[in-house]
Amino acid sequence: MNVLHDVPFEHTPGALSRHADDPDWWRGAVIYQIYPRSFQDSNGDGIGDLKGITQRLPYIASLGVDAIWLSPFFKSPMLDFGYDVSDYRDVDPMFGSLADFDAMITEAHRLGLKVMIDQVISHSSDKHPWFIESRQDRSNPRADWYVWADAKPDGSPPNNWLSIFGGSAWQWDTARCQYYLHNFLTSQPDLNFHNGEVQNALLDTVRFWLDRGVDGFRLDTINFYFHSAGLEDNPPLSPEKRNASIAPAVNPYNYQEHLYDKNQPENLEFLKRFRALLDEYPGTTAVGEVGDAQRGLDIVAQYTSGGDKVHMCYSFDFLSQEPLTPERVREVIEAFYSKASDGWACWSFSNHDVVRHASRWADQVHDRDAFLKMTATLILALKGSVCLYQGEELGLTEAVLDLKDLQDPYGIQFWPTFKGRDGCRTPMVWSQKEPGAGFSSGKPWLPVPPEHLHLAVSTQEKPGSLLSHYRHMLDFRAENPELAKGDIRFLEARDGVLVFERTLPGSSILVAINMSGNPASLPLAGKEHRPLDNMNAGPRFEDGTLHLPAYASWFARKGT
Repeated sequence: MNVLHDVPFEHTPGALSRHADDPDWWRGAVIYQIYPRSFQDSNGDGIGDLKGITQRLPYIASLGVDAIWLSPFFKSPMLDFGYDVSDYRDVDPMFGSLADFDAMITEAHRLGLKVMIDQVISHSSDKHPWFIESRQDRSNPRADWYVWADAKPDGSPPNNWLSIFGGSAWQWDTARCQYYLHNFLTSQPDLNFHNGEVQNALLDTVRFWLDRGVDGFRLDTINFYFHSAGLEDNPPLSPEKRNASIAPAVNPYNYQEHLYDKNQPENLEFLKRFRALLDEYPGTTAVGEVGDAQRGLDIVAQYTSGGDKVHMCYSFDFLSQEPLTPERVREVIEAFYSKASDGWACWSFSNHDVVRHASRWADQVHDRDAFLKMTATLILALKGSVCLYQGEELGLTEAVLDLKDLQDPYGIQFWPTFKGRDGCRTPMVWSQKEPGAGFSSGKPWLPVPPEHLHLAVSTQEKPGSLLSHYRHMLDFRAENPELAKGDIRFLEARDGVLVFERTLPGSSILVAINMSGNPASLPLAGKEHRPLDNMNAGPRFEDGTLHLPAYASWFARKGT
């Protein structure tokens, strides 16, 4: 049995009372993403589990977030680490049992935390009973539950569609003498959403978890549900339009314009069905992951508009390698809300699929700690909901792993140019001195990077740390509803400073964030500004000019 050593902390007041009776709690919520394999191991097998998560919930509550989102824990052969589901209604034994899940959700609710889970319904595992039946022949009751197509006369695949994990998106099956579609691994066949029975069956699995008390869902690959029934070839994409935000640059997936294998208009009607089901359970919500390098924000806007589809979506605009600048932030935020004035976005800087932003952006800066405090302030001050990825609050960097340690099939496929997703999935570091950094008493499934040990929770339970900054900023956001639910209006600025107002009827907060490593001075119209509890020491507002040290921020209310 792995004994969890206590890490001292006190609970902050943010989440416990703020959304108890608010059906729109999700609007402006801060959601803490847990990657279960790497969060906390309770039994010493080196793999995180539900009991471990339950034991660490007080820590999460101490941050002041509103909800947790769990990456998949369903039964699975784990070829894509749970994103290949073989049973949508059960827990994989490596993570525990349904009873463990029920205990976890009870404790989360006791602590005032909402619980969201990953719903991976665009595809299943090839070990799912549905697919096992579907592939038997062309006449069984589930023969049309997956996307099957005949070969071309020369035996080649039905069209030119490509898999994100490399190669053709079609796999030959000898039982049916047909190809089946897989947008990801060959062991992840795509479900056929053109079949109404498939939609009904998937919605029934969603209801199963709603009945167990789940508060919401993160919808994996939400824009991949439907394919074009005509199976048309995707056109080529010119080199100057290629974008490596969805797939690495070495992947030929980027060479196509994905007009027919995803992003189909039929998706909107299914999302309305999904929303109607959620509306039967007041206070539940869904956030969709939109993976598209060319039209991501347009799709996010479509899926969140009108109040009858998903509540919020996120795209990869802030998850790419593109530098984080004031101009970029303003461009993305304004583009979204101009396309979907009644929609709602969910922003994130890191997750389980991309290089951690502490490496992606901060490796090039002189003062990493100050920069990461600035990015925390920034994301928690923008209009929209927020997803924080486990360890982000500690400043964990992308781990550099040897090929022999890799587990991710994506990284193994494209090594060494693309090293996969294991670098952002290494274990959470709880204690600098405990074996396995307090994550496990056994050998962790991925190595604990030595360079992470000094960033452990135990070393950051002190004033001035990045962890304490996240807690402070989360409390500040909770205490000022303009930051959670207010509108946003950007003001002109220069010298690396981002300036905007967050407003509710009758109240307004002015926000200025120096995103550069140099001091900046900014003239502000009017002299009546009442500074609020700011995140940094040093900002001064004198004679109509705001003076900001490098990476500093300033919050003020207009008027006296």
